[in-house]
Amino acid sequence: MKAGIVGLPNVGKSTLFNCLSNAKAQSANFPFCTIEPNIGVVNVPDPRINRLEELVKPERVQMATVDIVDIAGLVKGASKGEGLGNQFLGNIRECNAIIHVLRCFDNDNIVHVDGNVNPIRDKETIDIELQLKDLETVDKRLEKVNRAAKTGNKEAQAEKVLLDRIREALMQAKSARTVIPQNQDEEELMQEFQLITTKPVLYVCNVDESSAVSGNKYVDQVRELVKDEQAEVIILSVGAEADITELESYEERQVFLEDMGLTEPGSSVLIRAAYKLLNLQTYFTAGVKEVRAWTINIGDTAPKAAGVIHTDFEKGFIRAEVIAFEDYSNYGSEAKVKEAGKLRVEGKEYIVKDGDVMHFRFNV
Repeated sequence: MKAGIVGLPNVGKSTLFNCLSNAKAQSANFPFCTIEPNIGVVNVPDPRINRLEELVKPERVQMATVDIVDIAGLVKGASKGEGLGNQFLGNIRECNAIIHVLRCFDNDNIVHVDGNVNPIRDKETIDIELQLKDLETVDKRLEKVNRAAKTGNKEAQAEKVLLDRIREALMQAKSARTVIPQNQDEEELMQEFQLITTKPVLYVCNVDESSAVSGNKYVDQVRELVKDEQAEVIILSVGAEADITELESYEERQVFLEDMGLTEPGSSVLIRAAYKLLNLQTYFTAGVKEVRAWTINIGDTAPKAAGVIHTDFEKGFIRAEVIAFEDYSNYGSEAKVKEAGKLRVEGKEYIVKDGDVMHFRFNV
């Protein structure tokens, strides 16, 4: 599962990517400096794993990770191949969610591709290009479906109804995600279409350091614009985040954050939000050899979760021993949790909860 960072050229995408992944994507003051999409495997900050490490004292710790992709800047006309349009759209199609970076700071030394700072216009530029590309996809599909629908093919007729609704939304400059599937069949078709504007989106307002805590007029404009999209808006001073990553020690970083009025780096907030945006959650295994965070989809059953460790665990699943993270933390050890009667035995139907500490019994 991958989240792609998108935005116009020079809004801070590559600098943000570097902060998140510590990979060294080229970051310079000119468009298209990220030609190939850079992929960073990023640790998901989670204080719960620190607590488990403190209690269990394992030989090693493995955090959950999420893939972040830095994609070349998009310009007006990308849907028709302008700039690196086709490449950009191909790269974004391969991602499962979108982190949309908007420039919300003034700085005469950093060129804006459209001449002045206006996050509302910038957002609309990106949205329209993505919508135009989806419209092209929908029109091509409708050509085939219309022919089949005329012959009385029931599946084609049902598909046509959904495609027509999506087309109407796109023609009104609305993203495909605003079209709500009416049943299971439509949900499956939506996934099959692989439209760019159905992907969940998170907005990152890149602000100057003084606006990192409470935002500014540009952030207020963005919040007002997206209030009906049910999308999260995160404020981040990408320049300050870059400075923080340069500092050697944890103590120095904390002092820097305190001076800014923050309790943790904005990049940590963003990584957790991206993880959630991808519909992911974490369960833990805790033993003296290893404390580890495992990534699963929200709604996964215990056997599915076991399969993430090894396919044999899923095939031969018998039962799962489950401890809620809060109980593990409060009682301080597995033995004390058992004494208190807080360890549960769950079967194949159990839906794993975020933060469960699990041990699987299986037989192959």
